[in-house]
Amino acid sequence: MVARLSLSLDPADLSPGLYLVPTPLGNLRDITLRALETLMGCDVLLCEDTRMTAKLLRHYGIDAAAQRYDDHASEGQRRMVLDRLESEAVALVSDAGTPLINDPGFKLARDALAEGKAVHALPGPSAPILALTLSGQPTDTFTYGGYLPNKAGARAKACARLAQISHTIIVFESVHRVAASLADLAQAMGERPAALCREMTKVYEEVDRAPLNDLAARWAERPAKGEFVIVIGPGGAEESVDIDTLLAQALAAGQSVKEAVQSVTAQTGAPRKAVYQAALAQRDAC
Repeated sequence: MVARLSLSLDPADLSPGLYLVPTPLGNLRDITLRALETLMGCDVLLCEDTRMTAKLLRHYGIDAAAQRYDDHASEGQRRMVLDRLESEAVALVSDAGTPLINDPGFKLARDALAEGKAVHALPGPSAPILALTLSGQPTDTFTYGGYLPNKAGARAKACARLAQISHTIIVFESVHRVAASLADLAQAMGERPAALCREMTKVYEEVDRAPLNDLAARWAERPAKGEFVIVIGPGGAEESVDIDTLLAQALAAGQSVKEAVQSVTAQTGAPRKAVYQAALAQRDAC
């Protein structure tokens, strides 16, 4: 006979401050015990959508009055929340995943820190990290690019910039633009390996792994449903960025060593220390 685990949770004894609480991406069992105790113990619960948060609260029998708050809140609303941090524990959740990571909360957390208020971040579900671990692509170094631009011209330029990064790249995309974005990414990066992660932790979770151009062709014909994360692996040796060439071009254009290092680091995602040493070597060789 298998023993069943019985848990009894008590509301956390929270000091005043802002608590950033990750919530499940889809499967409600993915929430942490600490997150539940924080939601039970907070004085104020702010959320992106009260209807979405209500489902989570009902599932765990948490009696908390959720109030709507997102990054479109007025400065006056944000000021009211900041004032409450003096004496109350305020928990902030988004619809799914970790607050601030392409979800509301940055402005509030930024202002709270600037005013010396306590800000606590709980670990928990995060779509970019989950997609990275599912993708089969290298995880030691990666760039998270958020959502690609909505407009076609800006999106193509963004994809061209991302193509200069030689390590793993993670981007979000909506159901309405996933086919167009895959086409633009394939145009910029060709056969780089990739994974398209859909509906992670949910009933219809799917990970489609293939070269970018194959994914673009496949999803141009396939109906898209759900939420998507695209993970792009490193390019081959023939696609790698020549840091020395980029530095030489920047220095020849009159940039200082500092400016050249900043520019090339941004373009390639290479470690700043390595780029700086290469820039010094070029300068000293002149």
